[in-house]
Amino acid sequence: MVLRAARARRIATATAFGGGGITLLGATTVGLLYLQARMAVHAIGFTKWQPPKADGVYGQGTGTPLLFAMMGDSTAAGYAVADPLETPGSMLASGIAAVADRPVRLRRVAKVGATSADLHEQLEKLRRRKRAPDLAVIFIGANDVIRRMRPADSVRHLQEVVRELVGMGTAVVVGTCPDLGTVQPIGQPLRYIARRASRQLAAAQTIGVVEAGGRTVSLGSLLAEDFLARPDELFGPDRFHPSARGYAHAAAAVLPSACAALGLLPEPADRLESPLGEDVLPVHRAAVAAAETGGSEVSRARVGGRERGPRGRWATLMRRRPRTEEVAPGTGAPPVAVEDDDTAEHEVSGSSAAG
Repeated sequence: MVLRAARARRIATATAFGGGGITLLGATTVGLLYLQARMAVHAIGFTKWQPPKADGVYGQGTGTPLLFAMMGDSTAAGYAVADPLETPGSMLASGIAAVADRPVRLRRVAKVGATSADLHEQLEKLRRRKRAPDLAVIFIGANDVIRRMRPADSVRHLQEVVRELVGMGTAVVVGTCPDLGTVQPIGQPLRYIARRASRQLAAAQTIGVVEAGGRTVSLGSLLAEDFLARPDELFGPDRFHPSARGYAHAAAAVLPSACAALGLLPEPADRLESPLGEDVLPVHRAAVAAAETGGSEVSRARVGGRERGPRGRWATLMRRRPRTEEVAPGTGAPPVAVEDDDTAEHEVSGSSAAG
């Protein structure tokens, strides 16, 4: 399956000009997708779940805690896991704290079932805090595809929220739309359609986020191979959301980029070359290459001191995480109560987090 750069650029253009006529799928295809999706709903298990209280301060370093916001949908919330240390936010907070040698305060505003349109409400919750987050990580996109949201609308909502966060002084990392073609209860041809729609949206998300001043990490193809090979291990009990180890894979992909966004990793660990052997290329081409190559990061770049070239904004395409890296969930230290001028609404003690 070849993803066209022109396709991603058209979606991004429609986003900029408010065009609503572009859709990821044709009318006939949408009808088929809807019918098969209804069948898949009956195949996907249901899991009763109460979100574990993961908000709190992670790490034993000194200094004022870094403020870290986890935004997005059920993947960002860690749906279906019971241990707060197994949620993506907790694993990222622990990892950032270890790299920074400084405490990290996690504030999770992610919501199960959220689409890109719901990010505005999550942003408002963060605005009510005394301090803006130092970092926001957003996992979003799966529900946009499932609910047939127009990609131009989806990207516009995401871009607006990223732009506002950047304006607040917050570094932003977006884990783009996952590959829905890995979900086993979804059969063919729906699986192929879902994969194509997921990757198209991921590429368009990258263009919008980079234009707004954030950076993206492609999760789709990075997780697809492992999820297809080991579905019993990496999918949760509902066979749709990740298991604790699946969330660990996603967190491991995002952690280096999150640290780089905070200025903790000045040099990339592993450059990813484009098909033409370039590291810096137009953002629409970087977006498509990233969507096809899991674990890739796309961020703003300059060429000759300029942010834009004849084909649009320049972007850097790189891969920070080694392909062979393995991460075990639940290995971080539990959050501890550290008092500062921005006490979280749901403080977690070490004993409650571990239990």
